Formats: sequence, structure tokens, C-alpha cells
Amino acid sequence: MATLKSSWSGVDAMGFGHMPQVKLGDDSSPFGRELRRLRTRRGLSLQKLAELVNYTRGYIGKVETGDKPPTSELARRCDQVLEAGGQLIALATSEGLPRLAQLPAAAATFVGRDQHLSQLDLALSGDMPGAPWTVSVDGPPGVGKTALALRLAHQVKDRFPDGQLYVDLHGYSPDGQPSRPDVVLEEFLLALGTSAASIPASTSQRAALYRSLLDGSRVLLVLDNARDSRQVEHLLPGSAGCGVIVTSRMRLGGLPIRQDQRITLGPLTEEESILLLRTVIGNDRADDEPEATAGLARRCGHLPLALRIAAERVATHPHHSVDELADELGAEEERLDVLSTDDDSVAVRTVFSWSYRDLSGESARMFRLIGLHRGPHLSVHAAAAMADVPVTHARRLLDRLVGVHLVQGLGGGRYRCHDLLRVYAAERALEEEPPESRDFAVQRVLHWYLRTCYAANHVLSPQRFEPPLEPCPFTLPELEFASYDEALDWCEAEMPNLIAAPRLALEYGQDALAWKIPVCCFNFVFLRKRWSPWISAHELGIAGARRLGDRFGEAWALNNVAHGFRELRRFKDAKEHLAEAMEIRKQIDDQVGLAWTLTAMGFVDGDLSRFTAAAASLSEALRIRADVERDHADNAQLMTANKQGQGIARASLGNALRELGRLDEALNELNQALGIFRDIADRHGEGYTLVKLGDLYARLHRPDDALANFEEALATRREIGDRWGEAETLHSRGRVLLDTGKAEAARESWHDALAIFADLDDPRAEDVRALLASTPRIVG
Repeated sequence: MATLKSSWSGVDAMGFGHMPQVKLGDDSSPFGRELRRLRTRRGLSLQKLAELVNYTRGYIGKVETGDKPPTSELARRCDQVLEAGGQLIALATSEGLPRLAQLPAAAATFVGRDQHLSQLDLALSGDMPGAPWTVSVDGPPGVGKTALALRLAHQVKDRFPDGQLYVDLHGYSPDGQPSRPDVVLEEFLLALGTSAASIPASTSQRAALYRSLLDGSRVLLVLDNARDSRQVEHLLPGSAGCGVIVTSRMRLGGLPIRQDQRITLGPLTEEESILLLRTVIGNDRADDEPEATAGLARRCGHLPLALRIAAERVATHPHHSVDELADELGAEEERLDVLSTDDDSVAVRTVFSWSYRDLSGESARMFRLIGLHRGPHLSVHAAAAMADVPVTHARRLLDRLVGVHLVQGLGGGRYRCHDLLRVYAAERALEEEPPESRDFAVQRVLHWYLRTCYAANHVLSPQRFEPPLEPCPFTLPELEFASYDEALDWCEAEMPNLIAAPRLALEYGQDALAWKIPVCCFNFVFLRKRWSPWISAHELGIAGARRLGDRFGEAWALNNVAHGFRELRRFKDAKEHLAEAMEIRKQIDDQVGLAWTLTAMGFVDGDLSRFTAAAASLSEALRIRADVERDHADNAQLMTANKQGQGIARASLGNALRELGRLDEALNELNQALGIFRDIADRHGEGYTLVKLGDLYARLHRPDDALANFEEALATRREIGDRWGEAETLHSRGRVLLDTGKAEAARESWHDALAIFADLDDPRAEDVRALLASTPRIVG
């Protein structure tokens, strides 16, 4: 097997995992055929291409003939050199689309719109050669665009057997931050089965890969709440077969669709409005007061959002007549203006005020505080932190708001508020909550996010050194994580809120929290590879630290965001940010931080195949850590953290020295790292280093020693419940077993690794699948 010069991670003998999809042993590989076509079109020989991508000629030749599977890194490099626009990456990662079922449920109270549904249904089944079926729904807020889109999507989804993708683009969210196309593309690519490591950095490259993956498939996309055509242009498939439903408050003139493929949605008809009211208040009350019911529909401007809220008020006040409530609405129209609509006859704020005014004092305050929150949803614990009430009490208040349709329950203790209602809630907060009360509510929820994020990420990787937290000025509800999976699930669910938190912190002058929250997300993001939004959050954190004049925090944020750039292979940006962090840490004499930055520089240099430079940076990091150990020997906590840093640097230095062929020195560094981890009882670091030692022993042609280290690593990682580490060990062990002629034992080891990687949704599952697929050819 060929050796790639930039193999830094030690994932496999080449440094990168194999990708699925390729059929072995014949000329039927789509990747191989396309690679040969692009290579010959550019007049490149196999030898020349091999030199350009740093792989051997023999390996690339076998990839072209289908005798070897392509690696993700080979696909990326060939795609770049041959200017394939993402096509080669798509072919390397394609193994048939995973099951896609992202559509939210359709509204239970949906009524009418039959003509619109028929028109759009027909447009999604017409003849559109060379282009996807695309329809657009625009209209004012609260008119039911999303409800119509979801009803249509569920109605036609069987025509798209490859599944459905859905995204809320937040085009008109109260915080003014629409979803960025590059971030949406990243989420779509992950859903389509692309490994995080294979996702390109730029928006155009991601869009090209996205179109390539969808080419030939039949997937339905719902792009909800778009701000303008530019936001969706990169999200549209490039060929026929797929369907697209787009909603927006404005007419999207830039979409390449005919007039019969777009509708402007207006209010419901009077009959439809009355029918919606009937579904909520019941036929008996509607029949008893037909004129009042019709009047109520008119007062609501036949707007679905207003109708649902008004109907709930009627339903929850059986002692009041419909006529009384309709008259009340009419009187308030003289005093309250319209909220976010161009039609002055639609008193949306008035309808909202009905439900709001009927709330108890505590429920009303909870609603107001929700308006201060910036994330797309809110957990009961975050709400309890904002309101400074017990969690059980917060849940009762939120359920009361759900009952009157001021918020929507999402299940699992999470709630969402419609954009218009969030604007109204924020307005009420500004008018009724004293500034000090608003500030304290925001501070409490930001501190809650910080501390809960810190706790969850500590569960994910308790060995990692983080900046220490200062004592919290508030008593906050605590959320305990009984398992790794609980912590992982919490981070996954809360990631959009954690990304939004730095902006809220900056808005309220909480600059320290603006950098601390993203910094504390490192362990989760490193695992899930959500680098694009994480980079955005860190850039806000950097701004906060700079405004505060907190050089320590600025350096931490710069150092962390460099990891994101490195993972996205934006090495120039990574180096620049690390250089800034290094300069600051030198100026403030942060020796511990400087050692971490030098270690990160070593990682980047290793990625760039600059192993001599990597070894130099890591050696300098170790020199600094030796000074820290000498100067702070009486600080036990710092000594433990410093030793862990020494272990990481030595283990990484061992990898660099192995790539430089200095195998004896590599062995010495890895043995020292192992001794450090054992001395501080860091079982996680111990298991990691044992695997690296096993890899080195395999390179030294000492398979018995390699297998012994793998067995010890397995015992260690299983003991501490490190499932990912267990799978990594099984993965490496399988390679040595195969090299020693024990193919069946190797396959058994890989099968066990695959089960864990797949359960953790780790992209390395693809590597193991490829090894299992290729093993018969290797041993045959």
C-alpha cells in the first residue's frame, strides 16, 4: 500500500481512511473512470498526477482500475489538481444516499388552500428537463406559508423515494441573522453521508459537491423562510429528478421558475377561516354564534396565526361569548397598530395581546423573557435560568404558554416561539421589564449555557485542559450528565443556541461570556466537526475579548478557531491565527498557553508534511512545559494539567519522528508519553499512546509487540468506557492481524470497530467498511 507523505493523524497506514462505493477488481469504478477521464483530458500521465498529489503511481493506477478504493484525501487532492469542482469527492463518498426523513409534521389544524395545493402539486410533477421541479410560496408573516409547504411536502413525498431534506433558513429571524448558505450546505452534506473531513471549505465547492451528490437522485427539499434568492441559489440541485419547495416573505424573482410554479399566499377565505375556528372552538359554539364567529374571523384578518390564537382564547373561556371576545378585539384595534404586516386591517399585535393579557403574572413574565433569547429554541432549564425559578415551575409556565399557542412544544423539554411572537415578546420585555431585570435574565441564561456546556464537554473529554471558570454570581439550575451519550445529545441539541449565545453576550455587554462559551464547546465540536458555525461563534468571541481588553481570552479564542481552520484545511488562516495567539501569549507571558499554541502549530505543520518544523514546534512546547514544571512545582493542579500537555506533545512528537524515519527517537517519545499519562492516572491518554506505540511497532516490523500494545489499549479503553478509543484500537489491530496472515481475525476486529463507529455516527465507519470490502482482494 502506498504511503502518503502527509499522513499525520495515524488513522491508518496511509494516514487517511478509505471511502466506500468503489467496486473492486474490475473496471466498473465510477470514481476510477472519472479520474482517468479528467487526467487524460489535462494530458497528465499517471506519474505526473502521482507527483502532484503525493501518492504513488502504482496506487493511483489501481484506483483507476477499481482494484483499490480511493481515500478521502486522494479524492480531495485529485479533485483540486484536476479542477473537478467536487465531482471526484462526491463519487468517492457516494454509497447510495442514507435514509433522509427531515420533514417536520404537518399542522393538525391546517384547512383550505385546495387550489394552491393543486397548482403546486401539478408543478411538482410536470416536465422540467435538466432542472429540478421547483415551486415558491411567498406572502406576509403569519399567513401560513410553512404550514402550506409542509402539507404539500407530505402530499408529494412519495414521488421522491430518496427522501426529504428540510431547513429553516431564518430569513427574518428577530436577531437579524439568516442562516448562511455554507453552513446549511455543511449540514446537508453531512445528512447526505459525506464525511466531515471531505467537506470543502468554500461555499462554491460545497455547492458543487452537494449538486454532485444529488445528481441522479430523487430527493425533496423544503427551504423554509428564505430571505432572498441569493440565500437559496447554492442550495438548489443542478439537475432533474429532485423537487424543491421554497417559502419566503418576499417574492423571489431570482429563482429560475415559471409563473405557474410560484404563488403569493394571502389570508384565508372567510369560509376557510371559520372552518379553522371550528376545528379549535368546536362546532357547537360556532353554530350557536355564527355571526360572531364570522366577525371574529374578520377581526383576525383571516390570518391563520391570528386565528389559531384567537380560537384558543375562545376555547379556554367557555363562560365568555364569542361575540364579547370579537367586540374586545375590535375596540383594541383603535389603539394597537399592526405588527410586521402591510395590511392595516390585520391586527396581529391585538390578537397576541389577547393571549398575553390573559396570562398570569409569572406566565406573562416568562413569555417576555423568551423574547430576549436568541437561539431557535429554548430548553426548560434555560428558561428556568432566565426566569430564576425552579425547573418544575418553569415547565408549568411554558406548558401554559403552549396551551394558548404563544410557544410551541417540541418535545424533550424544548420549546419554540414563532418569529412574530418573539418580536412581540421582546417588545413586551422592553416596555414592561426594567433594564436591570432584562440584564440579569440574559446574564443568567448565558452563565447557564457556559456552565452546562463546560460540564457536558468535560464528560466528553475529561482529560482536556480548559480555561478555569470563575465563581458564578447566580444560583442556576444544574443539569447533570449521567453518561457520555447524554452529554453528546445535549451538545447536539443545544449547538444552535450555543452558536447564537456570543452574539447575545456582545449585545448585552457580556464580553467575557462571548469568548468563554465557544471556547468551552471545543470537545463536542472536535468530535462532530461542526467547524463553520464554530468559527463564526469564535470570531464573535474574539471581538468580545478585544473589546474587553482580555488578552488571555483573545489568545484562547484565536488558538481554538485555528483548529477549525485546520480541520477545514484552511492552513493559511490557521497559521495566521496561531501566530497572533503566539504573539499575545508571549506578550502576556502565558507560558502554558504558549505551549498549547506551539503544539497546535506542530499539528498544522504535520498536516502540511513539514515534519521537521512540526518536530521543532513540539520540542519547543516541551521545553516550555519543563520550565513551567520547574517554576510552579508547588501548584498541584497546574502540574497535572502541564503533565497532560507534555504527554500530548510527546505523543504528537512521536508521530512526527516516525514520519521522519527516526523510529528509535519516536519510540522514546511515545514511551515517555505513556509514562506521563500513567503517572497522572490519565487513562484516556494512556490508551491513546498505547495505540500509537502499536502503530510504531508495526512500522518496526515487531507485530507481537504491536498486538500486545493493542490488547492493553483495548483493556484500558473498555475500562474507562472510551468507546471511540476502543473502536480506534480495533481498527489498528486489524491491520496488524491482516499483515500477519490472520485475515479472519482482522475481519472480526474490524467488524467490532465498525459496530462502534456506526453507533457513534463517526466517519471512520466508512474507513472500516472499505477495509472489510477490500480484504478479500488483498488476501486473495
